[in-house]
Amino acid sequence: MPPTVILVRHAEALHNDYSLHDPELSELGRTQCRSLRKSLLKKVPQELDIGLILVSPMVRTIETALLAFGPLVEKGIPIRAHADWQENSAKPCDVGRPAAELAARFPQVDFSGLDPVWPDKTSPAGARYAYTRQAIVARGERALAELRGRPEKAVLVVSHSGFLRLGVTTHYFFNADYRVFDFVPSDQDRDGAGDDNDGKLWRLEQWESTKAGGLGWSWEKTVQLGEGLPDDLSAA
Repeated sequence: MPPTVILVRHAEALHNDYSLHDPELSELGRTQCRSLRKSLLKKVPQELDIGLILVSPMVRTIETALLAFGPLVEKGIPIRAHADWQENSAKPCDVGRPAAELAARFPQVDFSGLDPVWPDKTSPAGARYAYTRQAIVARGERALAELRGRPEKAVLVVSHSGFLRLGVTTHYFFNADYRVFDFVPSDQDRDGAGDDNDGKLWRLEQWESTKAGGLGWSWEKTVQLGEGLPDDLSAA
């Protein structure tokens, strides 16, 4: 049975200035992490049994995961960096640091499975992470397909607003807010749907309790996957 998926946007970071490279959380962001932890403990039943934390390999997402979900990590729940969950653009604020630097700074996180091309997203080698509609939607499909095949009962993912909205779910995520989804069979292909190797269609179905985000901070309106993204790099 596919796992329940808890998708989290990182807390507020210091990147109002897009030229800042891979910024850290702000003080407000650190406070938001405490609210996130309390809400998740209240809304997500313990029997859900979170067995894995996946995190975008950016400082703000890693800090969010460690501050909000540190007790899970201390209990032995693995936390792994995964390049598919990084943010969309190639602006300095959305481009990561070298894996060796991150591993030295965050020893609690497993970087061993990180794509060797990280943090490249502009060269031919990093084309799968390019800032184009096709690449981002394909990356979302790939990330969901991998999640659906995971053996854990529940997987927690800390990612970014743009990718979660335009590449994965069609939903908006406020800073430090989260949404909980189950994989359910789907009779027709549509945004947020994919298929198994045998062609069976599936889609994400959100828990009613997180329709406005688990913290109640996020808009309920939706968009289309890939909406507004450039068709090619020349338009980015």
